[in-house]
Amino acid sequence: MTIHQLSIFIENRSGTLIKVLDALKQAGIQIIASTIADTAEYGIYRLICSEPMRACEELKKAGVAVALSEVFALELDNEPGRAADAVKMFSEADISITYMYSFLLRGKGILIFRTDNNEHAQDVIRTKGLKSIGEDALSALA
Repeated sequence: MTIHQLSIFIENRSGTLIKVLDALKQAGIQIIASTIADTAEYGIYRLICSEPMRACEELKKAGVAVALSEVFALELDNEPGRAADAVKMFSEADISITYMYSFLLRGKGILIFRTDNNEHAQDVIRTKGLKSIGEDALSALA
């Protein structure tokens, strides 16, 4: 029910992001979504891609500090308030969302998030009828 996300340490200086992007380009790996959380000196570049395991290997070969983590991906109708409705279900179940980001893909909203309790989050997804989307389905939409 979870998908793999790459978390990449990037220094805030010219050329560090392009090293990552070029490595993925050379490997023929498609980026589906990404976000950067930054401070003055560094950032964490989080990304969802077509082949996360291979991407992790390729980035390590290129000398990039990268880690794989499990996150949830929900498919939502592209209507105002759908993300709020989904997040409210987790909040009411006393599940904290560590971080999240979203994007549109072929007319559907995709909500990516990490929680402090994966098992409980999976229960909420099942019992509330939320639509979890897997890596293969996500890659097929891209």
